[in-house]
Amino acid sequence: MLNVTITPSGQTYLKELLDKQDCEGIGIRMFVSNPGTPQAETCIAYCRPGEINEEDHTLEMNGFTAYFEDRSVPFLDEAKVDYASDKMGGQLTIRAPNSKMPKINDDSPVEDKINYLLHNEVNPGLASHGGNVSLVEVTEEKFAILKFGGGCQGCSAVDVTLKQGVEKTLVEKIPELQGVRDVTDHTDKSQAYY
Repeated sequence: MLNVTITPSGQTYLKELLDKQDCEGIGIRMFVSNPGTPQAETCIAYCRPGEINEEDHTLEMNGFTAYFEDRSVPFLDEAKVDYASDKMGGQLTIRAPNSKMPKINDDSPVEDKINYLLHNEVNPGLASHGGNVSLVEVTEEKFAILKFGGGCQGCSAVDVTLKQGVEKTLVEKIPELQGVRDVTDHTDKSQAYY
């Protein structure tokens, strides 16, 4: 269920922007890039006719339609878009308190399940060594491609951490996952934890 608020002032501001585009039927699209990760970013973009996806969620606003990417909906829960005018003109603000928090259930995509485990179980342990690991992608063969950073990059124990720690945790809790692969350049040892 979509739980996003676009305030009346936010709607007025967005409508003014859309009117300047001189495009019949243009709306806005709201989505989260890198949802459920510390790098999550909530975005609003123009959505022209023909750019609408069947699985989009829609809200009718004051003079335009807002489209919400299906994949982003759980991360947009309780999001608020507002516009406040000031002496300099004004500012559109987007607050999405759940964009960085992984939300998962049994039907969640594998990527979300991996990010949830990395965020809540793996990275807290790696942080004690100044390290972290992030998901790059999941291959068609269901291998998680991971990248280590901080103190893990160049660390001599990273192979043990990868196989006995990270892979064991992920495969145990996400049975559809076949394994993990590391794409980190470990020749850079400048931040390595030994």
